[in-house]
Amino acid sequence: MGPELRDEVAARLRRVQQRLTPKRAAIVEVLAQAPRPLALPEILEVGDGLVQSSVYRNLVVLEQAGVVHRIVTAESARFELAEELTGHHHHLICTACGTVEDVPAASGLEASIADAVAQVEGETGFRTSTHRIDLVGLCRRCA
Repeated sequence: MGPELRDEVAARLRRVQQRLTPKRAAIVEVLAQAPRPLALPEILEVGDGLVQSSVYRNLVVLEQAGVVHRIVTAESARFELAEELTGHHHHLICTACGTVEDVPAASGLEASIADAVAQVEGETGFRTSTHRIDLVGLCRRCA
């Protein structure tokens, strides 16, 4: 984990009266290196010496601190670093195997979403802080 990410994670944890422990740092490192959101068993497989109950408890703390984002699918939950730490993106969620893949946010799609958000805000008075798009269907392997 680079020093900038470490400092930001530590600051977010301090805001919720927590600290960056070695186990939390190891979890963040696993998620930072992952090419996609990971399920708990995948985190345990990659993380050297991590124990399931400890990882789950620490994921909850990291989520409360805004470091980790949980993606809930029909099969399981998957975890990734919060978008503010990694960059804006969307997800492809396979209903057959449960895989979740990251998809870059295309500029044309983002412009269309911004227009739609502005219209909804004008009609409802709602103020949007962010958005997420999850495309749900079958991945290439399951299709």
